[in-house]
Amino acid sequence: MDSPAPDTFRIFLREACGFVLEALGKPSSNVPFIMPKRVADTDAFKQIDDYTGSGPYVFKKDEFKPGALAVYLRNAKYTPRQEPPSGTAGGKRVFVDRVEWVLAARDPQTQVNALQKGEIDMIERVPFEQIGALRADKTIELVVKDPTGFQYIGRFNHLHPPFDKPAVRRAAIAAFNQEAFLKAQIGVKDLYKTCPSMFTCGTAYANSAGSEIQQKSSLRKAQELLKASGYDGTTVVIIKPTDINTINKLPDVAAQQLRQAGFKVDVLAMDWQTMVARRAKKDAPDKGGWNLFFTAFVAPDVWNPLANFSINAACDKGWFGWACDAQLEQLRDRFARETDEGPKKKLAEQIQARAFEIGTHAPVGEYVAPAAVRKGVKGLVIGPGDFYWNIRKD
Repeated sequence: MDSPAPDTFRIFLREACGFVLEALGKPSSNVPFIMPKRVADTDAFKQIDDYTGSGPYVFKKDEFKPGALAVYLRNAKYTPRQEPPSGTAGGKRVFVDRVEWVLAARDPQTQVNALQKGEIDMIERVPFEQIGALRADKTIELVVKDPTGFQYIGRFNHLHPPFDKPAVRRAAIAAFNQEAFLKAQIGVKDLYKTCPSMFTCGTAYANSAGSEIQQKSSLRKAQELLKASGYDGTTVVIIKPTDINTINKLPDVAAQQLRQAGFKVDVLAMDWQTMVARRAKKDAPDKGGWNLFFTAFVAPDVWNPLANFSINAACDKGWFGWACDAQLEQLRDRFARETDEGPKKKLAEQIQARAFEIGTHAPVGEYVAPAAVRKGVKGLVIGPGDFYWNIRKD
């Protein structure tokens, strides 16, 4: 890598690579943040403790209260570009001197009450059950600032029965009706949509290859597939977070659908942190492990075969659930090396078809999550993420 001019850098690779620009420009986790050299030189096994940054805001470390408050101040040394803002790019103008993230108010009604009383200016993502009340409030505006939205998925544990068998995983996928998940969890029809793709619908690699098992299935078909799979009645342990109101109803819907298909199911409720710790365990479900969990991904995290964790089938090196399939990994490797967009789209179809064939996971629909702001708060930047430049308060 070198820098032949102040506004240019070049990267030299040993072979062709088709995702360099996408990786450098990815606006969601994992983001390639540019750090000062003194920070970048931090030992890889040591937590970074310098969060100064070089953008339009500076983190106020001395006011940080974990789980309660994070404060950012205008960066007096920052000069924005002159063009209009465009997602994470473009001009990043700052019109307020201080931004406070109030993290302590986790109860949805408490958040809404604070917004309506003028104690806060914005709720990043409105709890779905509060949408109706806020739409009726003349002092509040709902803004869909991320129209690409989110995708719900159910992730199987490939290590332990019964989901160690592809046929059983496919029976579960056939049982999952996306509309039922979305209606129960979100309920507001104009905020959700079913989607046949494992890659965000409406984006470059979205396709329907292999999705017939879910999109054209029925309860009877799921029952037939389960019977043919050799399922022996092993209990499916679903871990459910009680404190994340965007996903906490999905496990209950899954349990009902799986039981109707013929599965035995046990739902274990816990807080999110406990669930995150448990899903990392490879132990058997009756020894502290699990069989199935649900989560949501922001669009860029699932919109291509490399970003999408659930497509990774690298066995022990893969994401929680530890899918293992050499054929799928070979297809993903070809996608990574391909530089022509036409073949990349065909590879994405092959990858998705194989993922449905072995049952890596189950996509269960997509949704958008509006922000709520008090009238007079303007300039929210449209794009996948939460951006606080360009915001004004009248």
